[in-house]
Amino acid sequence: MRSRPERLAQDRRHLSVKPVDANTRNSSRRASARRSFGGPKPADYGCLLAALAAVALSVPAVHGQAKPTAKPAVSAGNGTIYVGSYKGVIFVIDEATERVTREIPVSIGIPIGLTLSDDMSRLYVRDTTYEKIEVIDRLKGTSLGSFTLTEGKAKTRIWGMRPDPQNKYLILTIKKYTLEADRWVIGPPTLVQYDLAQRRITRTIPWPKGEEREGVGVLFSPDGKLLYMFSEDVLIYETENFTEVDRWEVSRPLEPGAGSVSIGGLTPFSDEPGFYTGFFTMLDPAQGRRIMGLGRIELAKKKIDFHPIGPARGLGFTVAPDRKRGYGLLQSIEEYELWTFDLENYRVIKRTPFKGRPRMGMRVSSNGNFIYIHTAGNTIDLHDAATFTRQRTITLDGDMTGFVLVPPPARPASAGR
Repeated sequence: MRSRPERLAQDRRHLSVKPVDANTRNSSRRASARRSFGGPKPADYGCLLAALAAVALSVPAVHGQAKPTAKPAVSAGNGTIYVGSYKGVIFVIDEATERVTREIPVSIGIPIGLTLSDDMSRLYVRDTTYEKIEVIDRLKGTSLGSFTLTEGKAKTRIWGMRPDPQNKYLILTIKKYTLEADRWVIGPPTLVQYDLAQRRITRTIPWPKGEEREGVGVLFSPDGKLLYMFSEDVLIYETENFTEVDRWEVSRPLEPGAGSVSIGGLTPFSDEPGFYTGFFTMLDPAQGRRIMGLGRIELAKKKIDFHPIGPARGLGFTVAPDRKRGYGLLQSIEEYELWTFDLENYRVIKRTPFKGRPRMGMRVSSNGNFIYIHTAGNTIDLHDAATFTRQRTITLDGDMTGFVLVPPPARPASAGR
């Protein structure tokens, strides 16, 4: 049996083919092209290149998004959107034009979480290692400094953060991870007060009953004199020495035959100062199941107005600016729905299936016309709030890590008269 090269050599002896070198082949192709299409002569190539350059210069450059030529016909509002990104910057988007107006550099690395101060003047940025915090002046887009609690072999990760209303200190939930010769030693979760002027921890706040918690939600009263800690009950601390001065026992049933209400995930700026409109769950003692419902909390009076809706589902929740509508986002494997709630009559208006993403966030635009579907990618989809049909998309130059919408300043009562 002959090898493959020998067979090929034998086949070539029967073919009447003359070898053609590369130069001859290319010259023949160019000549054929000129005969068939009347192509340019060599002298014409300079004119052609000049024309192409002129066309290229006349096309506007697009950086990081589909750049509209004018304001959208139906506006989403006049607020400002801040988006953390894997590009290592914070994109600043003008809501009216839906264009990126600026990129704020972040010195600590990729900004994984953005926390807006109560007065909306600062952004507190946490990095992907959960070890560093940077403070950004929101209006100027400049850094006010950064800090870390990690020292030597002991890494300190910051799992929770809440600034006080005067931006003097942060309440942090931290955990230490110390590298030994053969293992990591993980310390207990600790609640601390971090002074932003002194750049150090000034106080460790004891856990209720000495019982450690992996995570805890905290909120301040509008004047910053009280701290509310959300656990089984809502514990109320004064903020001079952080001692417990009161307790709201939400673990007790709201009424005979009802169960306790779980309060958590309260969205800042969802209501008037000191009030929070949210989505809560209540334990049904008879059936042993959880029931979801709409509620409004008044912290100062330790009051909750809870209205059951039905069996609990894992819904993300956001409130329209006029607080007449609320929206729930259901996301599970191959099941994506937007729920629309009537907050005045406490009922579900409709459920709209749609093609979602594996991971999503939701926010209502500052004027309530649109719902933003964001995160897990580099696009922000704008859906009509009434029909939930997708109207358009903002495309960014980097995948998102966080999303904050700052509404426009409130207009004086006499404005527009």
